[in-house]
Amino acid sequence: MGWSKLTFFSKALITLGVAGAIGAGVYYLSPGLRTDASKQLEKLEVTDKDVNNVTTSEELPLPSADASTEAASKPLVKLAGYAWNGQSGIIVANGGPKTTKGSLMEQNGVNLEIIRQDWLSELRNSHMKFVDEFDKGNANPKDGVAGIIIMGDGVPFYISSVQQSLDDKYGKGKYNMQVVGAVGLSYGEDKLIGPPSWKLNPQSMKGALVSTVIGDGDWVTAVNYAFANNIKVNPDPATYDAEALNFLASANDDYIEASKELIKSQKEGWTIPLKEVKDGKLTGKTINKKVDGCATWTPGDKMVFDALSGFTDIASTREFNNQMATTIIVLKEWADKNKATVSNILKASYIASNQVKQYEGWKRKAAENVAKTFNMEDADYWYNMFKGQKGEKNGISYNMGGTRVFNLADANQYYGITDGTNRYKAVYDQVSKYLKDLNPAGFNQNVKRIVPYEEAVNLSFLKAVENIDAGKADVSDYTKKATQQVASGEWQINFDVGRATLRPEGKDVLDQIYNLLIQAEDAKLELFGHTDNSGTQEGNYGLSRARAEAVKNFFIQKGIPATRFQKLEGKGQDEPVADNATPAGKSKNRRVAINLLKS
Repeated sequence: MGWSKLTFFSKALITLGVAGAIGAGVYYLSPGLRTDASKQLEKLEVTDKDVNNVTTSEELPLPSADASTEAASKPLVKLAGYAWNGQSGIIVANGGPKTTKGSLMEQNGVNLEIIRQDWLSELRNSHMKFVDEFDKGNANPKDGVAGIIIMGDGVPFYISSVQQSLDDKYGKGKYNMQVVGAVGLSYGEDKLIGPPSWKLNPQSMKGALVSTVIGDGDWVTAVNYAFANNIKVNPDPATYDAEALNFLASANDDYIEASKELIKSQKEGWTIPLKEVKDGKLTGKTINKKVDGCATWTPGDKMVFDALSGFTDIASTREFNNQMATTIIVLKEWADKNKATVSNILKASYIASNQVKQYEGWKRKAAENVAKTFNMEDADYWYNMFKGQKGEKNGISYNMGGTRVFNLADANQYYGITDGTNRYKAVYDQVSKYLKDLNPAGFNQNVKRIVPYEEAVNLSFLKAVENIDAGKADVSDYTKKATQQVASGEWQINFDVGRATLRPEGKDVLDQIYNLLIQAEDAKLELFGHTDNSGTQEGNYGLSRARAEAVKNFFIQKGIPATRFQKLEGKGQDEPVADNATPAGKSKNRRVAINLLKS
């Protein structure tokens, strides 16, 4: 297999040390040795304010298709990113892949080139080439790219792994990658695709194999759904656990390949040989497993629904609506020397995005520019997918696309600058926990340190954006009754015996659940308290309700509105999930169930 065919993880393993790969090979080929067990983790957060602001402003002239001679006199800045509609705002601000005459980038003194690159490994390589030239004293390198545009929930993986390579090559801390802001938001476009049974009965997903770019945002969507429904996740893509959700690392770390692999497996019977694992131990058996689903985004979702019957979207960024912002990552040391340029890129994008939100002409121009930049499909395709599309095949309905762009009010709200609820920090911290606890493909052995949010995100460039009417923050409407269940999970939240007082370890679990609630900000909540069979049956009804109330009060104190709680009930000892005859069983029965619902 050639280097270009290796996944991002494989390249990271080779780059960071052959010894680790040899050790992995030993345990992989030897039955009975310990391997990473499938994990049941605490769930994610969802918040209460929907990020979708509109600031009333006059309609501006559209950018032309002609190259800007004025911008050509400025240093060229290159950004590379996946093909997805989340970049619509920044692309139309530029007039297409290169800055055009009359564009907002030109008006803000920026000469920008936006490059399509669907391979995560190549995004990383382009970033590293830029650093190499910058290290040689070139203030504005032509090789590589100054920044990349990816999903915000994929940033902890990307920044931490790239930072490891930078530290190894140049010395610790000499160069650093940082997030400087977000310019859009996936709102349904990124999704887990599988048979309808996964939505009707999430537990039926146990033993499934899902193809995706491991560590990236679509992987996070699938992990979120699994954890929100108490399904274990197998962190090792080389093994198969029948009691967990399993992942296949898509070829070339390409989301399109994830879709193709599902189609190939379902149509041609293509299988993947995986080492069977039970309770964290290899059995010595090999399972030839078909691909059962994929986690991908537009146009990958349309490819699947066009090619296959019997599949639908199981969970998406419409449910986890704050999970996946269109995030720009740049080399900090370059950005510090080009502060005005970085802020002006954001400024032009936010002005253009606000035009897209208000005016049909700007929506159409954005779709036209996106099609040209990605050299994929036509303007009508991207226009329709931006809004989101519904389809049906053989009686099974599905959703495709769905995207938002950020104006300045959105960005300030998303990062908590205006209302104090930092939605992105909740996402970043939760995904960091996934990487630490799941250790996908030996991540923690090869990346010494997950870069914390405080080091990874630099909001100074966003805060420097001026002379735009930022508008007012939008607030989610919780007055309508929610009827559709997004997910249902039960958490073992520790209380003092016979009391409704949260123990410190119980608060740790709730902190993780809060992060999930922030990501699924539009969802309403139901809380159900449970007890073991200690005490009287009547007393346990009151105790279980008091415990559910304690959980509700914890969330309210952290800023979750009381109006999000649609139902609260104490079930007492009536619905045990384990044998009350043992201490371990009693412990499992002392729990709180949380349902996420949408209208």
